[in-house]
Amino acid sequence: MQRVAVGQETLSVEIQGSGPPLLLVHGFPLDHTMWKHQIEELADQFQVIAPDLRGFGASALAEPHDLSDEPGPSGQAVSAITMEQYADELVGMLDALRIDQPVAFCGLSMGGYIGWQFLMRHADRLGRLIMCDTKVVADSPQVKQVRMETAERVLHEGPGFLAEVMRDRLFSPTSLRDKPTAVEATQQVIRDTNPRAIAAALYGMAERPDMRDRLPSIDLPSLLIGGELDVISPAEEMRGIAQSMPNAKFIPIPQAGHMALERPQEVNSAIREFLSDWV
Repeated sequence: MQRVAVGQETLSVEIQGSGPPLLLVHGFPLDHTMWKHQIEELADQFQVIAPDLRGFGASALAEPHDLSDEPGPSGQAVSAITMEQYADELVGMLDALRIDQPVAFCGLSMGGYIGWQFLMRHADRLGRLIMCDTKVVADSPQVKQVRMETAERVLHEGPGFLAEVMRDRLFSPTSLRDKPTAVEATQQVIRDTNPRAIAAALYGMAERPDMRDRLPSIDLPSLLIGGELDVISPAEEMRGIAQSMPNAKFIPIPQAGHMALERPQEVNSAIREFLSDWV
């Protein structure tokens, strides 16, 4: 892991391999280790760049007074970190690493939300776009309320309950049965995550813009990957996103849930094939 200063923040990032840069952006509330099999296997062809977003994994989070002057209902001062801010920080990280050639951006779930804003704000830094198990629609009022309540509960209780709640939503029944070690490792990442980082991300996701009207204008070569058993970002929803984009295709991953990476060989093969004319 390298430590990279980005403005007043310090991000941790794992970099492996050489070749065209492949930026892997993790989902909520995880860290770069969710890309373990992509880092190990794709580094033979790409410079794989896998950061921990601000406050997640080994990346630092600003002290409370740096985030907000007033405490929230929980008594802890936590402001939203927006998807735009995460995207800008990733560009700052690339600048600090002196990676100026366009990257293939690959984001899962919240990483995909960040990817849409990366595209909107820094299109010149993108060569290809890969979106895994994500959405383009903004939160409904009901979903926003759930995010707010979850953030407050995490700040009060810690993230242990979230690791339990998300277990069955992240993984397919097959993985829950056959890969208990991997499931437990993911749950442990959630338990170990800074509660303030979780809350800030929840607030930021609730603020994200609706991207549906922008899809027809996105002509960057794009790959949409989705687990066929995903209950958060259903496969048909992902297929619809791809059909709304002029230069995108959708690859379903069988026997996979929201963490399509639970089927690493299928995901890696799809990424390699998609990027074969770019390397």
